[in-house]
Amino acid sequence: MDFQAFLITLREALEAILIVGLILSYLTRLSADQYKKWVYVGVILALISSFLVALLFQVVLTGFATFGSEVYIKVSIMFASVILLSHMVLWMKKQSKGINDEMQEKIQAAITAGSVSAMVIHSYLIVLREGIETVFFFAAISGGDVTKVFQSFGALSGLLMALVIGYLFFSGTMKISLKAFFRITGIFILFIAAGFLVQGIGILQDLGKMGSLYTSAEGKPQELYNIVQFMPEHFQDQIHFERDTGESVLINGQIGLFFAAMFGYTHNPSLEQFLAYWLYFIFAYIWMRFVNTGKITFKLRKSVPVSPEQQKASIQNGKEGNVPQMTES
Repeated sequence: MDFQAFLITLREALEAILIVGLILSYLTRLSADQYKKWVYVGVILALISSFLVALLFQVVLTGFATFGSEVYIKVSIMFASVILLSHMVLWMKKQSKGINDEMQEKIQAAITAGSVSAMVIHSYLIVLREGIETVFFFAAISGGDVTKVFQSFGALSGLLMALVIGYLFFSGTMKISLKAFFRITGIFILFIAAGFLVQGIGILQDLGKMGSLYTSAEGKPQELYNIVQFMPEHFQDQIHFERDTGESVLINGQIGLFFAAMFGYTHNPSLEQFLAYWLYFIFAYIWMRFVNTGKITFKLRKSVPVSPEQQKASIQNGKEGNVPQMTES
């Protein structure tokens, strides 16, 4: 959990720090330093709001636990985190080139209008978005104990590392390739997302809420393979295996636990877990390789004026209206 917390905190905090830093740098270039204090006000308000969201999140999860629905909420958080983490990586890859220009336009508009509130709101929303995402991801990796992750060494060290990288970047004392940084962290985050997907499917199958195409004689989901002797995914699995067989595992369960948390490893996946894991990476690769780069785009045919005779002929041929087209370039 510590490494997951470290990576997520590092990524989310650094995104917020970089964007806020760009705002402050742009204000300096425009000789508009009087607005900087309002940027800081927005950041402070966002941090307070993020902690309040974390508190509210914990209260809600505790309430659901009282009604016995906690496990379903946790699974829902896992699946939602898969979507959010994937979006975060894919969005950053596609939008990173234009984010600076977009930010400058908003700041310029606020300065031109002399709007202090716009400056506060802009910086507030930037930091709040990252804060809420962090709370959500912390809930996923901790099974709902958000406060535990906030106090963990991983989260604190991730925040500290983000502050150091941000300082070195803006002070110019160290050349940092942010493109390479976000690419590397993005790959790890995709692994975390795939792990959430596999864990969520596994929980639903254990609860009997999700079936399988590959079942045992009792009709329960059947493991596709079992390599617990090679590397158990938890040290408890190692204890049970060694107790039942009298044999030793090849790789310690503590290492298996790290791989399970970091890469979604499981020593006995069901067919659905196995397929979901690899199909997720195939989808992510296709999206980043082709859709984000514009090699595959979705376009609508432009509407053009047509005569009544042409419209009648189109209706007869079943071709009326705009049709989505997938084009390759």
